[in-house]
Amino acid sequence: MAPLKFCANISWLFTELPELTQRMRDAARAGFHAVEAAWIYSSDLKELKTVKDETGLEFALINTPPGDLRAGDLGLGAVPGREQEFRQGLDLAVQYAKALDCRRIHLMAGRVPAGADRCAVAMEMEDTFVQNLKHAAGVLSKEGILGLIEPINTRITDPRYFLDSPHQAAVILQRVAHPSIRMQMDIYHWQIMDGNLTQNIRKYLPMTGHIQIAQVPDRHEPDSGGELSYTYLFKLLEELDYQDYIGCEYKPQCSTEAGLDWLRRYWSSHN
Repeated sequence: MAPLKFCANISWLFTELPELTQRMRDAARAGFHAVEAAWIYSSDLKELKTVKDETGLEFALINTPPGDLRAGDLGLGAVPGREQEFRQGLDLAVQYAKALDCRRIHLMAGRVPAGADRCAVAMEMEDTFVQNLKHAAGVLSKEGILGLIEPINTRITDPRYFLDSPHQAAVILQRVAHPSIRMQMDIYHWQIMDGNLTQNIRKYLPMTGHIQIAQVPDRHEPDSGGELSYTYLFKLLEELDYQDYIGCEYKPQCSTEAGLDWLRRYWSSHN
């Protein structure tokens, strides 16, 4: 069985340093071969590319722009009436991804409008998301980039996020029916919303293009105290021959460096 590949989410790790380029250098020094980030659009693209080239890091994943965070946006993919903004954000994400040779873009769904009943708007939002994803599939397939949709839990992280379970994501993927659009499996969110991880991982891994990890419920290092045994989950993913990246998207309890013992143990046991 091939060892799993991990990338550092520099929106969450190495935040002791203010600049993404500084965090990239620290990730490389810590032994990572790849990084991912949520939003990189306030960083200078040429500087990101320079540091990427100097360190040899791969950029594994970026997100589409969130929209207007001050107005409560968190992605626009499923938000009716914002289709043009979604397309503009997608074009910007593709520009950054191509410059950084990044092959995965998380296409953020967005939030149920404030005050709206989730059930009442669900079908309209799903239809909007499907149409936007079909458009994205056409754009991304020409560039060799994978578009990903990620369920985010509505119990702790974001009560209004539209896409909140792997089952809902699977229905949407079936409607889009395009190989350039796949699922992003964040095990932290999946455990909170549904549990049953062994069966859900087995069921949905064939339609998954990226995985992210954190302990539940406090979203710290995988080996911190909590509900999940990542020793078991990593072995399961190895047995299922998962070969894409696993993003380390967690909040370090102390310094990022001090919290990487779990990863060093994994690397040393697979050398």
